[in-house]
Amino acid sequence: MKKVVVFGAGLVAAPLVEYLLRQPDFQVTVATRTVSKAEKMVGNATNGKAMAFTIDQEEKLKELVKEHNIAVSLLPYTHHVKVARCCLRHGKHIVTTSYVSDAMKALDEEAKNAGIILLNECGLDPGIDHMSAMRIIHNVQAKGGKIASFTSFCGGLPAPEANTNPFGYKFSWSPRGVLLAGKNPAEFRMDGKDVHIESKDLFASYRMMDIEGLGEFEAYPNRDSLPYKEIYGIEDTDTILRGTLRYPGWCQTLKAIADIGYLSEEPMPELAGKTFKDLTAYLVGAGEGGHIQQKVADHLGLDRSAHQMERLEWLGLFSDIPLPREHDNSLDMLCSLMESKMQYQKNERDMIILQHNFIAKYKGRKEHIVSTLIAYGIPGGYTAMARTVGLPAAIATKMILQGEITEPGVHIPIKPGIYNPILDELEKEGIGFGEKTEAL
Repeated sequence: MKKVVVFGAGLVAAPLVEYLLRQPDFQVTVATRTVSKAEKMVGNATNGKAMAFTIDQEEKLKELVKEHNIAVSLLPYTHHVKVARCCLRHGKHIVTTSYVSDAMKALDEEAKNAGIILLNECGLDPGIDHMSAMRIIHNVQAKGGKIASFTSFCGGLPAPEANTNPFGYKFSWSPRGVLLAGKNPAEFRMDGKDVHIESKDLFASYRMMDIEGLGEFEAYPNRDSLPYKEIYGIEDTDTILRGTLRYPGWCQTLKAIADIGYLSEEPMPELAGKTFKDLTAYLVGAGEGGHIQQKVADHLGLDRSAHQMERLEWLGLFSDIPLPREHDNSLDMLCSLMESKMQYQKNERDMIILQHNFIAKYKGRKEHIVSTLIAYGIPGGYTAMARTVGLPAAIATKMILQGEITEPGVHIPIKPGIYNPILDELEKEGIGFGEKTEAL
């Protein structure tokens, strides 16, 4: 039996666990803080086991890693390196769905020397986005072409019929992760010029993008796209931009939330026992009493009837809802409020949109290539987010255990020997791309 330990049983874990349990010669242990979640995922599977675990249990971490052939870390990204170091000490492989941190990169030489695979960015974004882009890039290059322009936008959203709140958004993964992504600056290349966007200007830097059959969405840049020129082997491209998709209105509303100061992680113990109305007034320096909505509108330079103000009111930022006692900063308090008001209801579907646009140049001609993935959640079953994040990691885990991925070191899935089998297997699972090519 090949043994897998999965650390974490959060929102994207279930499809991964279910896929691994389907493999007849695999034994799967799900180790997580809330063991009841793991027990539900394992169910009656004879080759599955649930176990209580927290990342501060050093001895238990060591025992679990030693007892298994490979670890899948679905813990918060800040813990991946701790698990990876433990894997290296005991000669075990690891798969994660998160971006490779500098600390993870630093383990590359040690992993190569130990013959250990540390495979990261094997989810949706990052993950499927890399794999599907590289398949097209390598195909263009194999035909003698070059990539003159590459843009890629991804969004996890409510399906159109489930888009029922003013924000146009519901949470299928960590609210904190969604909001923290809005604190990152962005860099990209556009028409031969490098562009830097400060984090404070991120939500003001969107454009409208049409997705065939679904309508218009806001598209804004995500993190630093520039390293992908080298990672993807398209160093001489004129344009490279990776970004996020949202329903219209999201960016202006999130900019208002950021401008008020709600994305701060600074402790505010003086607000214990207060309300969201008090917190909003505190953040804009409005003091107590008076018309808080007007003071916020003035602070933001908006009309009192602006749609951003209506959305903030719907969320409850001007309300007497008590601040959650378990949090002491505005970011986590906001996360708690959003999570309570922006959940999927039973039988509602989420939707994943991932679209790549390429301009490929050949001798004497150019092509526009559009590659689009649209995936929907299963009402009453797995979300599209969980399937598109969890299944690539599960398939990669199977490939490592079956000896199909052998090169040691720190990797992301950009080589044909990794991405082709994963993309092919995902298509069998109902997750595939549509592609259109037109001459320019």
